[in-house]
Amino acid sequence: MKAIKITRPGDSSVLELQEQPTPQPQSGQLLIRVRAAGINRSDIHQRIGGYKMDPTGQIPGLEVAGIVEQCGPNTSRWQVGDSVCALISGGGYADYVTVDERHCLPIPPNMTFAEAASLPETILTVWSTVFRWGHLSDGENLLVHGGSSGIGVTAIQLAKAFGANAYATAGSDEKCAFCEQIGAIKCINYKKEDFEKALTDIEINVILDMVGGDYTPKNLRLLAMDGRLMFINAMQGANSQIHIPTLMQKRITISGSMLKPRDANFKANLTADVEKQVWPLLTNGRLKPVIYRTFPLSEAAKAQDLMASSEHIGKIILEVD
Repeated sequence: MKAIKITRPGDSSVLELQEQPTPQPQSGQLLIRVRAAGINRSDIHQRIGGYKMDPTGQIPGLEVAGIVEQCGPNTSRWQVGDSVCALISGGGYADYVTVDERHCLPIPPNMTFAEAASLPETILTVWSTVFRWGHLSDGENLLVHGGSSGIGVTAIQLAKAFGANAYATAGSDEKCAFCEQIGAIKCINYKKEDFEKALTDIEINVILDMVGGDYTPKNLRLLAMDGRLMFINAMQGANSQIHIPTLMQKRITISGSMLKPRDANFKANLTADVEKQVWPLLTNGRLKPVIYRTFPLSEAAKAQDLMASSEHIGKIILEVD
């Protein structure tokens, strides 16, 4: 099979299309013929050696959509020929990948493989962080930083679908307009306006933050009593100033999560919950995939460069011929 491998830590030029042995499914696994794979910032972080390990020889990719090619021993739900999308721990930029069958979800009718590949990482991350851990409830207010990202557009749509009010920040008027088009009550262009001042009269219950840095003290001041600040990244700085009396006075909860390193049983439980609670929204149109651009597998470097530029709205996808 063909796969994109990281030849050494570095910029996107270190990604190389190579011939690799096709993996074989082990007990409880499926072999998926990949038709599309999602691009995520985690892939870039992996490529540069950001996880404190040498990525040389690794195949990036955390989410795929495709067709079940082979069922390994002790599998029961899926059959050869089924169309599925899945969250994986790596290896998605390839013709084939093996995956725990419990981490697979059926591709909704009338959805393309590219659209389906855009779903697993964003939906599972938002559901686990905002709803299961952040306990966003009907009638509450959610603030999403990076509202036009893959995570952001998913969080806005899910908040609206479950009766919450979504607010967002983004880096251009075009991005803000899109966020409001898909359900945000208001989106602030952070390059033109201070989001804290713009939202000072809104009681924010949950904040989904991928920025960190100097956003943190502003987030704490914006949060209502019993507010929850949930981190999934710290793109503008890992170190933040925290005013402890504010936490105490408002009973604020600060937490964060990384989905990639969670164990297989956690991901299986989360996937089952998402299929029950969220997947119906894809068939009734209340949650829609947002694809910015697709690239062939051979142009994975260009796809990652586009991701790094932050010019996109929604997801960037590799299509595997």
